[in-house]
Amino acid sequence: MRKTATTAQRGGRIPAQAGPRAAAGAESLTPGDTPAASKSADAGTESVIPGAGPAARPGERPTVRLREDGPEEQPRYAPEWLELREPADAGARALDLLDPLRIRLANLPGKAGVVVHDLGCGTGSMGRWLAPRLDGPQHWVLHDRDPYLLHFAAVASPRVAADGSRVTVETRRGDVGRLTPDALAGASLVTASALLDVLTREEIETLAAACTGAGCPALLTLSVAGRVDFTPSDPMDTEIAEAFNAHQRRSGLLGPDAITVACEAFSELGATVRLNPSPWQLGPAESALTAQWLRGWVGAAVEQRPELRERADRYLRARLEACEAGELNVVVHHTDLLALSRPTGGAA
Repeated sequence: MRKTATTAQRGGRIPAQAGPRAAAGAESLTPGDTPAASKSADAGTESVIPGAGPAARPGERPTVRLREDGPEEQPRYAPEWLELREPADAGARALDLLDPLRIRLANLPGKAGVVVHDLGCGTGSMGRWLAPRLDGPQHWVLHDRDPYLLHFAAVASPRVAADGSRVTVETRRGDVGRLTPDALAGASLVTASALLDVLTREEIETLAAACTGAGCPALLTLSVAGRVDFTPSDPMDTEIAEAFNAHQRRSGLLGPDAITVACEAFSELGATVRLNPSPWQLGPAESALTAQWLRGWVGAAVEQRPELRERADRYLRARLEACEAGELNVVVHHTDLLALSRPTGGAA
């Protein structure tokens, strides 16, 4: 599968969340992955943080593939981007999905605690959000292709669960796109953030098959929904959004279609699927994130439709001015998915 920083949406492929696709994929690995910083048209006087904008290298596609061999690739996501978006991610994730997840985890056989595989963990924001919300001993297996991000995630991971139980961590580099049920043997839960939208249909089907084959639930958060609401609105909002969504779908990636494909893939394999909205709510207090997201979002749209450049430059300039003045509010829509697979090994 593809992601990190990482990450997306992550987006552009931005970290998954909402942003554009950079050359690679999301929060961990969360609506754009990364590439060298690039300017968003002529309107941006500041560079886009890697992971928050379109690819700097023509033809490169977002990726969350974690390789153990072959040449080293440049990191897809900048830690700065992941740090900037972490509070918005935490505030957006759907709390309503946690109760059914807790019930499933409480019915696991044995009392040894839960084992959580975090795919495309990036700097570990998913663990920092979820581990303190679950009871009991936890062991987190953090997957990413970037060793620096893995180190950061391990160092900054929580050590205590909601009830004071111990939380332990290990890190792994590997190819998330080759996940099999055997790779998840012993897993109690699979998580990812801003990942689905930077995957292909085949990769999502592979993920669903691995989770259902292992009989473990999957909590997959912050998949871009393809909708953005601005206050105040602008006539170009829809045109930029459509161009960005087309950019998200390049090279066989699913972009805003990913959540539907994932729902179908898990359901066809017998899992019970629940979806909840998880929008970023960006106001004056989030102006730094909004500005970076805007540069990446508009930049990806222009990369997809170069003829928009002149008008998009004016649009971006005006949006950034409103953002700096505290006069812009943005809702970037995402969706969280909880898939409860039929348990194996006697779990209820």
